[in-house]
Amino acid sequence: MEEKLDKKEIVEEIKKLIAIDKEDSVEINPDFLEYFDLDELISIKETLILKKSKIREITFDYLDELYEKTKEDSI
Repeated sequence: MEEKLDKKEIVEEIKKLIAIDKEDSVEINPDFLEYFDLDELISIKETLILKKSKIREITFDYLDELYEKTKEDSI
């Protein structure tokens, strides 16, 4: 039963990572807990964290590039 609790906690973290904003509610079918073991869920969570950080990095780079272009255009 202890593993179930851990799986539920990981799934809650995954739901937060998937959500677009804090008010966004993401539902994941609880039956998925039966298909994935704890290591697989942890791997999914870590992949989401990595992808989210890469998206932020790409977004910041893009915004910096846009900002630099607007500075050049206004001069």
